[in-house]
Amino acid sequence: MNAESLDPPRSLDELFEHASSGRLGEPPSERLATSAFWLCHTTRLAGSTTTYLNHYVLLRSGGSFGAASFAPGQLEPSYCAGASGRALGDLMTPDRALPVRVAALDAYLAELEPHRSARGAEPVHLPAGPPEVRARARDEAIAGMLELRPGQPVALIGVVNPLIAAIEAQGGRCLPCDFNLRVTHWNQPVAESMEEVLGEAEAVIATGMTLANGTFDRLLSHCRARALPFIVYAQTGSAVARAFLGSGVTGLCAEPFPFSQFSAEPTTLYRYRSATRGARA
Repeated sequence: MNAESLDPPRSLDELFEHASSGRLGEPPSERLATSAFWLCHTTRLAGSTTTYLNHYVLLRSGGSFGAASFAPGQLEPSYCAGASGRALGDLMTPDRALPVRVAALDAYLAELEPHRSARGAEPVHLPAGPPEVRARARDEAIAGMLELRPGQPVALIGVVNPLIAAIEAQGGRCLPCDFNLRVTHWNQPVAESMEEVLGEAEAVIATGMTLANGTFDRLLSHCRARALPFIVYAQTGSAVARAFLGSGVTGLCAEPFPFSQFSAEPTTLYRYRSATRGARA
């Protein structure tokens, strides 16, 4: 069976099963991870009091990078020593740490269909410049995927302050949620649990980190059941999130590695829109 004849996956586990069984194309057992990365990165934008702390695992296979974001202590740098040269299929097995599995799946799917040549991908070019300029352009591109009425509540799962500003500039009312931040740049309270904001939300934007922290399936099923717009902003797991277009994800802003914060030069992200909203629950 090929990918064209498959319904979109209903969960992350189902996507792993499709990939591992070779139903999407050449089996991941045939593709090797040639490089492995463990990255710790902090950012404080000019004029902000918020320092973002991010950890990334990346796997390269062929011409593609797969990525996952993870919580401190979830994965040690020593994973790199045993990852390079292994088959992506081996790195996807359930006994592996979830961030490694997601990064391997991301690399596999990105290699099958790179964003730069994917069907339905709309390239958006981010300008050269300092982080503040590039972050503003990126977050305006994300928020611009929603058609909001004035005051419409939007749950933001994974807080990025410029994205809050972009949502509000579109007329929305942001409901921020994050495991680590407790207030926004403007001293708005930040919910720790997404359950605190999902009930009120009439649209959802979530980061790719939800794929590797175990919350993505909950968001997917909630938005699918309520036919809510669900936009995924994915630096990490961008090819994984793409597989759920038409199965609850209504839009994707994919930013493959190298991410905008790692470069001052022009870079490209890719927007996708699903023709299917509120797929069957």
